[in-house]
Amino acid sequence: MNELPVDKGTRVKLHFALKFPDGEVIDSTFEKEPASLEIGDDNLPENFEAYLMGMKAGDKDSFQVPPEKAFGQHNPNNVQTFKRHEFSPDMVLEPGVMISFADARQSELPGVVSRVEGDEVEVDFNHPLAGRTLTFEVEIIDVEPVGPAH
Repeated sequence: MNELPVDKGTRVKLHFALKFPDGEVIDSTFEKEPASLEIGDDNLPENFEAYLMGMKAGDKDSFQVPPEKAFGQHNPNNVQTFKRHEFSPDMVLEPGVMISFADARQSELPGVVSRVEGDEVEVDFNHPLAGRTLTFEVEIIDVEPVGPAH
């Protein structure tokens, strides 16, 4: 059994679950193949990686992650109002519909329609999990050093 602790420069095989405090599962690998990731490769947000640091193969833990360490607080400035005619006419616009916008750098920015009133469409660009405290459950299966890049 490998005693290497999780740190920068390691590849980690793990099961993880993200849940709301009431136990509702948002995402989980426990019923599937474990996830494999390199620390620092942005597969997991940095704040989540921080919880893994120092854990070893065989370790299991569960963390309460406050919004500022998860997906941020809900920011009212990230809610924007558009006019109905700015969207294509055949687009379904109702609360809960997710829309992808290209931002100035042409990367995708997902938003969720929060309100439609007359010609106004309100879109919330906050992360769907913003403002929520989450439970992050982890089981480390294996930790190995990352070899030099080929």
